[in-house]
Amino acid sequence: MKLQRILALLAVLVLGISLVGMVGVAKDKVAVILDVGGRGDLSFNDMGFKGTDQAAKDFNLDMVEIQSATAADYLPNIRNAARTGEYKLIICVGFLLGDALAQASQEFPKQNFAIIDVGYITGPNIMNYVFRENEQSALVGALGGMLAASQNYNYVGCVLGIEIPVLYHFEAGYRFGITWGLQKYAAVTSHTANVGLLYTYTGTFSDVALGKSATEAQLAQGAVAVYNVAGPLGVGDLEAITEKHKAIGTTTGAPYYFGVDANQDYLGNGRYGIASGMKRVDNACYAAVKAVVENKFAAGVTSLGLKEGGVAISGAQDLLDFMAFGMAGGALKEADVYSTIANWATNRANVPYWIWQAVDELRAGILAGTVSVPTADTKPEMEAVRAQYPLTR
Repeated sequence: MKLQRILALLAVLVLGISLVGMVGVAKDKVAVILDVGGRGDLSFNDMGFKGTDQAAKDFNLDMVEIQSATAADYLPNIRNAARTGEYKLIICVGFLLGDALAQASQEFPKQNFAIIDVGYITGPNIMNYVFRENEQSALVGALGGMLAASQNYNYVGCVLGIEIPVLYHFEAGYRFGITWGLQKYAAVTSHTANVGLLYTYTGTFSDVALGKSATEAQLAQGAVAVYNVAGPLGVGDLEAITEKHKAIGTTTGAPYYFGVDANQDYLGNGRYGIASGMKRVDNACYAAVKAVVENKFAAGVTSLGLKEGGVAISGAQDLLDFMAFGMAGGALKEADVYSTIANWATNRANVPYWIWQAVDELRAGILAGTVSVPTADTKPEMEAVRAQYPLTR
């Protein structure tokens, strides 16, 4: 009996030590709140998830993903996460969450927040990350302008989502880039090409069918490529481009798909995605989590452009890096990896080398500060850029 009592006491003691250990290793938590575009867009929201998830793994945190079904969910989602007091950081992914964060950040002054694409709402508990999307879009536009001129297409296309300041950045840079590309084409070939811009604001980030119909309309008018600036709508853009190739009996070449945010060059087995304007939302989310973990939370606006690695035009290494992203999202099968690389490389090789050199030249000019790319935050500012770079035929 005496031995049994000793064993029972030891069991209680061991259990107590185990419970203390379990309490001691409880992980800190971070939350990422997505906008209505949601997971599966293979661009903006998925990039926000990707960066936060990677940071959580690297810093031994629990990550909670919070989806917003409609715009009415933004404020309740932020409030519900903040009132728990459980999160070292709550990341709001997207301009559309800005107004909700403005209210919630005041209601919960001790909660640390970070927000992507909002610089006008600030506070002592908010880290703001904004991007110079005009710089990446200038590079994509320059490529598009030179492709259209060299392949005798009448237009370069662009399908955008909701008409908000962030998307004005894309449009402004794209217009400048196309104009720069056409001027470069004239300088190299001594021929002035008559190329215009077709652009459509669909008013949505979720209606794939609308993205497809907008792309179809632009292709019908002779667009050499369509730039997806609407996240999930890019699925519809690519469907339209794929069907156009089937109709004209081609499997590579123009019309091309220009991806957005992530490297989307692998989409469609790499046949049409010749370049992407990359916006590294994942890097911003990772940096925000890292700052909080290291007790370096610093409220204020951080602007990320080419110089900071926040934006870029896609290259070969990006394709390799993001094919894993595509496989995780179900948009690329492992069996198709090698054919995707081959198709992409063939497509790029069929573009005159001087065009790629010209894109690199523009990039170098932006980095050096010798080239200034316009941007816009308001409708009047955007109208002024449109007047300066009309790109009409």
